Amino acid sequence: MAQKSHDKGSTGGTPVVTEPERVRNVVLVGHSGAGKTTLVEALLAATGTIGRAGAVADGTTVGDHDPAAVRQQRSVSLSCAPLLHNGIKVNLLDTPGYADFVGELRAGLRAADAALFVVSAAGGMDAATVALWEECAAVDMPRAVAVARLDQPRADVDETVALCQRLFGDNVMPLYLPMLGDDGVSTEGLLGLITRRVFDYSNGLPADVRDPDPEHQRAIDESRDELIEGIIAESEDETLMDRYLDGEEITDEVLIDDLEKAVARGHFYPVVPVCAQTGVGLDVLLEVLTAAFPSPLEHELPAVTGVDGSPRPPLSCDPAGPLVAEVVKTTVDRHVGRVSLVRVFSGTLRPDQTVHVSGHGMAERGHPDHDADERVGHIYTPLGATVREVSLCVAGDICAITKSGSAETGDTISTADDPLLIAPWEMPEPLLPVAIAARSRADEDALARNLSRLVAGDPTLRLERNPETHQLVLWCMGEAHADVVLDRLRAGGVELDTEPVKVSLRETLTVPAKGHGRHVKQSGGHGQYAVCDIEVEPLPRGSGFEFVDRVVGGAVPHNYVPSVEKGVRAQLERGLVAGHPVVDLRVTLVDGKSHSVDSSDAAFQTAGALALRDAAERGQPALLEPIDEVTIRVPDGSVGTVMGDLSGRRGRVLGTEPDPDTEGRTLVRAEVPATELLRYAVELRSMTAGTGTFRRHFVRHDPMPAHLADQTRKEQLP
Repeated sequence: MAQKSHDKGSTGGTPVVTEPERVRNVVLVGHSGAGKTTLVEALLAATGTIGRAGAVADGTTVGDHDPAAVRQQRSVSLSCAPLLHNGIKVNLLDTPGYADFVGELRAGLRAADAALFVVSAAGGMDAATVALWEECAAVDMPRAVAVARLDQPRADVDETVALCQRLFGDNVMPLYLPMLGDDGVSTEGLLGLITRRVFDYSNGLPADVRDPDPEHQRAIDESRDELIEGIIAESEDETLMDRYLDGEEITDEVLIDDLEKAVARGHFYPVVPVCAQTGVGLDVLLEVLTAAFPSPLEHELPAVTGVDGSPRPPLSCDPAGPLVAEVVKTTVDRHVGRVSLVRVFSGTLRPDQTVHVSGHGMAERGHPDHDADERVGHIYTPLGATVREVSLCVAGDICAITKSGSAETGDTISTADDPLLIAPWEMPEPLLPVAIAARSRADEDALARNLSRLVAGDPTLRLERNPETHQLVLWCMGEAHADVVLDRLRAGGVELDTEPVKVSLRETLTVPAKGHGRHVKQSGGHGQYAVCDIEVEPLPRGSGFEFVDRVVGGAVPHNYVPSVEKGVRAQLERGLVAGHPVVDLRVTLVDGKSHSVDSSDAAFQTAGALALRDAAERGQPALLEPIDEVTIRVPDGSVGTVMGDLSGRRGRVLGTEPDPDTEGRTLVRAEVPATELLRYAVELRSMTAGTGTFRRHFVRHDPMPAHLADQTRKEQLP
């Protein structure tokens, strides 16, 4: 790509833009440690947006301002960093590379119109990055590759580019080759393949552009032919290939124009070597971001409906259209309240505007459906933890608003007189449970406040109060996600502890038995008298509870029969042996005795409960554990490992089939005891190098093996 001018007016701060065509929304993705955050810092410094680049190790970067990120030395949340280059505003959306924070990645993909894959020249590639590339390919999202960390030992740009081509496809091609310094190791410049010019960074940015040395010419010519053929193959001019094969010299301007169009359509993927520390390639990468990546006008917008689900016409990125925006991230600051990062898809968001905030479809994760009219206060351009007030946010741009009373991640912001709802993006299901308990009554109040803030901003966090085990359980994406959540709770002044997660179990009787309940007391002149005899028999799994009245001759007066049933049901809820609810029983009332004066509803309730407990002593009680059906999505090469592991978890494989959505992946269906799945989210990731995912749902209760039942009774007895 041609190198453009770098006058002092071409870079700098981020003024308000009023035309969507002057905006680029770019999400940076790649595995943890690839150098995304460091690259963002370098680009901000290179454009004069910040005075100097911060360092991840020092906790001074714009993107990793979260205290949890500083402690973990890696990105844990989405951050937005806008810059200006040649009159184009680029919103850089830096995402975490670790799998636990995939929810933040999903939010970044939703807000972006193109993706920059950052790959370390010294660190290779992980399978999760390859899977994400395939996902972007499925929706034709424009992509480019930045080969970063050129200054690291064992950095090898050629090998990294070859790896990208093997994993991403043939249309991944370098626009520049690295030019090594006199030591034969360090990268001091780039060789431009289209322009056949050298970009020398030995004196820093901007690069000194000159003709290549004779020893560079052969390398340029060999790689240039392959690049030109790749560009022409994607050209909309069907005559261009014939002209090229006939020996016609295709001008740089034509090649650059066709290249930019192919990149914007998501059909061609340029590779640029960059080094954040030395500045190599930063200026040419900025050219790719601004000239080749599409504006919001060229990107398909999400579907919308009325709040009631009624169909509405597709959106267009029109600043004069109806306001439709989406909250892609929410944080709650103790001083300023809610801070919402907002992508405006249609219309223009202005200060003091009355808008409608809608959130639907997340009730299962602790986000009840909500609709409210609110007045927008100030509008800001975010830069990490800092914000700068602006006068408006136009369609296609990203801004921040503060002090919203109800806005949560994923909510739609629209006009108050015609509220709309944007189709939600796919949210991964949190599958790692972490049980927490406050240390004191005061901590319980603080815990409730802080949890509401965290849940509002993190759709991948699910909060559950288990009514049977009485545990407060946080469902997280993985251990790193759980660590961040706990760090944030403790940073909010909450003293808490974690404890082993208890699984909700059931009890039943396995053989028929008879029970006798006698409740006879005399005190203070008021007696209590009730006697009942029952027969208990087990029912098939999932049958629930049945109560049958077979009393003859009025041994138990008719009006007290419901009392016996009520007492039996109450005892079923309390449990018979280990304090777990009892299921799948038929209880038949066959006989009893009453007293004309001392019998009462309460007395027969007590007698019914005593009769059931008496029957349990002979009914061979058993502990039942929940069985979940799991659908596991793994690479083909991991199927054997996963199936062997399922066997060790007492799982029963139901079958396997090719994944209909992704080539090279297999779906494994199995039934597994829920007690064996408590840490499966972590262990599956370990078995599959971070690429395995699974879903689960309850199917039934089955008897637990005797030795495990005995152990569980000791561990979970309330």
